[in-house]
Amino acid sequence: MASAPTAPGTTDAAAGSSSATGTSAATGASDASAVSAPSASASAAVAGGATVAQAGGDGKSVYDKTCALCHAAGVAGAPKPGDKGDWSPRIAQGNDTLYKHAIEGFTGKKGVMPPRGGAVNLSDDEVKSAVDYMVSQSS
Repeated sequence: MASAPTAPGTTDAAAGSSSATGTSAATGASDASAVSAPSASASAAVAGGATVAQAGGDGKSVYDKTCALCHAAGVAGAPKPGDKGDWSPRIAQGNDTLYKHAIEGFTGKKGVMPPRGGAVNLSDDEVKSAVDYMVSQSS
């Protein structure tokens, strides 16, 4: 059975050939280390339970662009990342509660959290990644 041509960067599994550019023209050897190294580290991060934010994903970026406006200085009672005294009771409530308060907003004894930190354009996942980032700095 003949196989259809493959697009650049894809593999024809039936024929066992690859049209990716990971093969050296001079030696014909595959450059598997360049392809597998990022996958291995990503797999290790997932297997180790690391979140995107803990692995340096967009949580820090969301924090820097939005959350830091209040959290860096403690405006309106916002807990500062790294302040274990402020974060410990919040972390003890669990991630689901932290996410809910960050997404929906919350008024507590120590301050006010506006929904999505006032950035209505943030997705739930972006808010959660920022929460994960702050928790990782404060645990």
